[in-house]
Amino acid sequence: MTIRSLCLAVLLLVSFVLPHRAAWAGDDISAASRSVVRVVIVAMEDGRVVGFGHGSGFAISDSKIITNAHVVEIAARYPDNVAIGAVPSEGKGAVPARILAVDEDRDLALIEITKGSIPPTAIYSGAVESGSKVTALGYPGNVDAAAARGLLDKIEPRAPVRSDGNVSNSEAVNGTPVLTHTAAIARGNSGGPLVDECGRVVGVNTFITRADDGDSPFGFAVMASELIKFLGEHGVKPPSVGVACEPLDEAAAREREEKAKADDEARARADAQHKATQEDRETRLMALLNARENRLALAGLWLVLAGLAAGGALVFAQQDNQNRVRLAALASGLLALAAIVTFVTRPALTADALEADPAQAAAEQAAAEEPAKPADKAKLSEAPDTRKFQCVIDLERSRVTISQTSDVPVSIDKGGCVNGRTQYAELDGGEWERVLVPNQDATVTVANFNPGSESYRVSHYLLDAESMEDARKLRPDIKQCTKDAAAIVKLTQAQNAVLAMLPKQPNERLVYRCSPAK
Repeated sequence: MTIRSLCLAVLLLVSFVLPHRAAWAGDDISAASRSVVRVVIVAMEDGRVVGFGHGSGFAISDSKIITNAHVVEIAARYPDNVAIGAVPSEGKGAVPARILAVDEDRDLALIEITKGSIPPTAIYSGAVESGSKVTALGYPGNVDAAAARGLLDKIEPRAPVRSDGNVSNSEAVNGTPVLTHTAAIARGNSGGPLVDECGRVVGVNTFITRADDGDSPFGFAVMASELIKFLGEHGVKPPSVGVACEPLDEAAAREREEKAKADDEARARADAQHKATQEDRETRLMALLNARENRLALAGLWLVLAGLAAGGALVFAQQDNQNRVRLAALASGLLALAAIVTFVTRPALTADALEADPAQAAAEQAAAEEPAKPADKAKLSEAPDTRKFQCVIDLERSRVTISQTSDVPVSIDKGGCVNGRTQYAELDGGEWERVLVPNQDATVTVANFNPGSESYRVSHYLLDAESMEDARKLRPDIKQCTKDAAAIVKLTQAQNAVLAMLPKQPNERLVYRCSPAK
């Protein structure tokens, strides 16, 4: 057995370590921690481990990992005698890796694991301002020493250490642009990511200043722009995002404000409708009272005239004028009957009499309701069998952390089949929803589309490995569109089960404004 084979055997041995689940907070930094690995270097001679070192790294694809050149220097120099492995933050243990590229000037290296996969993290391609909050993720050796961790401890999957700080400024060190920051790092952090509040990589930690005579230490991280250039030179296009970060708590506060505003507007519409209804009732009441008074007055007039006619009949009777008596009596009876009819048919003071016309009331109610309600369903019922839309990102209402923001075409038929392949379940108000739980990616996607209000919303939840397995057990098994009512009921039930286990706030929410497409 060669020395390299022995090294690989040591690395493979650690794959039998019991599965470990990192503490999961559900925030963006925890999501980024899924991508962080401990990079281990093992040198052996005559079947004995004669050298062991480690640094940190992070995945920029499911198999490719970034670290520092100085972390893998000895493995690059002695490829036959030294092996490389990566220990993910969750899983069963280390996996073997190989070097793909090394840039000593930038102190960057690209390695690849030879089995398994790791959730990748995104790189922030925008400008990083001085004073921005950042977090360093990695495996500092002083923490291992303080915890008395031996060799086997170091190859056990565990969550990376996180330390917060701020960006001081950017400068060039040996011609390489770097960020100077105050997040605490130590030996072992080398190659680990420096991330922003949204968990996107803004730099690769590479070295620190010494803290002699009470001087404060500073960390240095190769800027993300140099990392992207390095990867491009080696034919790798990493996931990158250029939209500025909106912290999770600020996004949650904004969404609460938007909901509160929408609720306030709905209450204002309801109050206005109630006020209009009350004013209408008062107007109707006044008109009803006036009509009653007029009827009563008219009935009284008829009654008075009936009395006068009866009196006339008496006078004519004394004059023995029978024709006039009969005419006066007939007139008196008719007038009395008119008085009775007028009195009986006067408008009644009932609740029904004060209500608006049913058709008018329905129209007013529909006008007072929010958009994307029954009126939208009516529009859908009159629409073609399939409607097509072009959806454009609304950055003011979105929180972008990992995805591109290109336009999205969406087509939907009356049964909720989207883009001819994915079945959605119908919600109240004409909205359609689909929960997607992939086999490989560690991301649960919740997509909501409302053809009536022409809005499309995509929420991404970045979960730990165990939560993803739980979600996969609950996910719907519908692979394509269907008209089977029972299958759609099962789809709805399965989606509700997955939604119940998700965090309250997604790591990313993309909101699109849609318009009809030809």
